[in-house]
Amino acid sequence: MKKKILTTAILATIAGAAHAQSSVTLYGLIDAGVSYINHTQNATKGSSKAFQYGDGVAQGSRWGLRGSEDLGGGLKAIFVLENGFNSGNGTAGQGSSMFGRQAYVGLTQNNIGSLTFGRQYSFNTDILGSLYSTGGNTVSGNWAYHVNDVDQLTSSRISNAVKFQSVNFSGFTFGGLYGFSNTTSFAGAPSGSTTASSRAYSFGANYAYGPFSIGGAYADITYPAAASPTTFSTSLANVSTAVSAIRDLRSFGFGGRYVFGPATAWLLWTNTRFEPITGSSTLYNAYEAGVKYAFTPALTGAVGYTYSRASGLFTAHWNQVNGSVDYALSKRTDVYGLVAFEDASGSYKGTPVQAQIGDSSSSIFAPSGSGSQNQLAVRVGIRHKF
Repeated sequence: MKKKILTTAILATIAGAAHAQSSVTLYGLIDAGVSYINHTQNATKGSSKAFQYGDGVAQGSRWGLRGSEDLGGGLKAIFVLENGFNSGNGTAGQGSSMFGRQAYVGLTQNNIGSLTFGRQYSFNTDILGSLYSTGGNTVSGNWAYHVNDVDQLTSSRISNAVKFQSVNFSGFTFGGLYGFSNTTSFAGAPSGSTTASSRAYSFGANYAYGPFSIGGAYADITYPAAASPTTFSTSLANVSTAVSAIRDLRSFGFGGRYVFGPATAWLLWTNTRFEPITGSSTLYNAYEAGVKYAFTPALTGAVGYTYSRASGLFTAHWNQVNGSVDYALSKRTDVYGLVAFEDASGSYKGTPVQAQIGDSSSSIFAPSGSGSQNQLAVRVGIRHKF
């Protein structure tokens, strides 16, 4: 009898230990609110205004599963499955994909890093967008990212990717990613082709020492419009017809950040080149600066400024100012207000370049309508994390 009791206790202990070595976490975020914008395009009225429900401005609404299994010797198996959705109507985001935000599995080793396989972010998003942009540092979020996310700061998700991310070596981290096209690769793909190869690669590095950090990243995507779900929106202001057949998108940038007491300041520069199948290339540069300040543990304010310039196939300038205030009701729930103003100048083949607040994947507003090259947007919202 004593042996049976002892055996049962040992088996229960082993089972409990095995269970503790593996874990799965359900997590998510819902961001909702009401937004207003002037000079938004309307098919019947030309340039009008909009006052409407808005989802995913501070951050895109999502839910996901994150898990790990301890394999021993500092080695773990890991996975992430993340779905994006619209809280206003319940529909899935990222082309209605089940796990369009992220879907990967891999291994991580203590003192080395992780090797993962699946749909993952480029290092432009991981480093530049998350650490050194107004969108990544404040609740201005997706409104603060640059016109149509041309430099891949927020929505650069690469399908069929293999990615290595190092651990922290005395403040220094680095990594690289390659995304397979999974289609036949050929040169000179015709405009609008659905069989063009969309291979991609990205790499980046970051160094943090005390209150200071600096980082850089590079991404190269061939036929970005051929990716599924699409990696890049081909509408850049007025020039959708000019960039609908991009052969190659190359973007790199550098950013820096400094924390002093309750304040954080950052600088960012990105350089993006579009190489079309035929015709002249377009160069896009963005220069950004911002600061946020914690007035109390619950109340934070922030302001950011971005100047963007396009040259080559067309000439255009965008000036955008973002401001936000955030109040934390708890560790999981906050309410916020934000304002953004953008002014555009320049033209493409005689047509005035339009303003458009927000990146292409999450902006609920159309570009500025005819006769107007600026936009003002205001929002109040609530965000809950679980």
